[in-house]
Amino acid sequence: MTKQELLDARYMRMARIWAENSYCKRRQVGALLVKNQMIISDGYNGTPSGFENCCEDENNNSHPYVLHAEANAITKIARSNNSSGGATLYVTASPCMECAKLIIQAGIKRVVYGENYRIIDGLELLKKAGIETELVEI
Repeated sequence: MTKQELLDARYMRMARIWAENSYCKRRQVGALLVKNQMIISDGYNGTPSGFENCCEDENNNSHPYVLHAEANAITKIARSNNSSGGATLYVTASPCMECAKLIIQAGIKRVVYGENYRIIDGLELLKKAGIETELVEI
C-alpha cells in the first residue's frame, strides 16, 4: 500500500467516527477537509445551528433544512481564515448534486468517499469539473 492509500484509509476511518456526531436516524454522514496532511475542517449531517437536533419528521423523511456533512465542512472553513483551495474532502457517502456544486466552488481538488449515495449525479458533476474522485471502502 502506498503512503497516500494508508492516509486515505485513516482519514476515512476518522470521517466515519465523526459521522457518529450526527443526530440523524436514517443515515449518519461525516466529512473531513484535509490540506497538507492537516485536518482543516470537519462536518456531519444535521440541522442548522439553533435548530432542534431532529433530522427527520414523523414519517422518517429528512427535513428540507438538514445540512449535509460536506456543506457543514465547507461553510465551517468559510468562516475561518483558512482556504479549502487544493484540499481533499473525505466523506462517508458520495456527494449529492448540491454538495458537488459547493465542492467545485470551494476549490477542492479531490474527493474520497466511502460508499455510493443512491443518486450518483454529484459524482458525475465532480468528474466533469476535473475533480479526482475515489471510492475507499473501509
